[in-house]
Amino acid sequence: MRAVIQRVSHAGVTVDGKVLGKIGKGFLILLGVSDEDTEEVADRLADKICKLRIFEDENGKTNLSLADVDGELLVISQFTLYADCRKGNRPSFIKAGAPDMANGLYEYFMERCRQYVKRVERGEFGADMRVELLNDGPFTLMLDSCDLFK
Repeated sequence: MRAVIQRVSHAGVTVDGKVLGKIGKGFLILLGVSDEDTEEVADRLADKICKLRIFEDENGKTNLSLADVDGELLVISQFTLYADCRKGNRPSFIKAGAPDMANGLYEYFMERCRQYVKRVERGEFGADMRVELLNDGPFTLMLDSCDLFK
């Protein structure tokens, strides 16, 4: 799994002009799933993300987690995180997970996050979405389960 995590003041997602998910302070997560991913990988990545201490404490140090600041999550499926751009000018997405399997792990990942975070909002898997956010910092991290859990 691959995740782009953005610390946000607020974020939202719409499909066909309808708001599907909206959060205040928290993380916007763009989540990509590969065919090699499993529920165990989703568990470990969700645990890592939800425990990240990247909110500032009273001393201005990034020392607080989502739970510490009563933060929220907006999780957006993003198969393009598995784009391979090494050859030519058209990306290949062969490493992205098959839709049914990837959607299942996307749903599973969000359920796992709910163990840590009260509010977990979502986009619509496979839809053409419009995502808006106010990046706080900016503070953006990229996590790849292949690098994290070797």
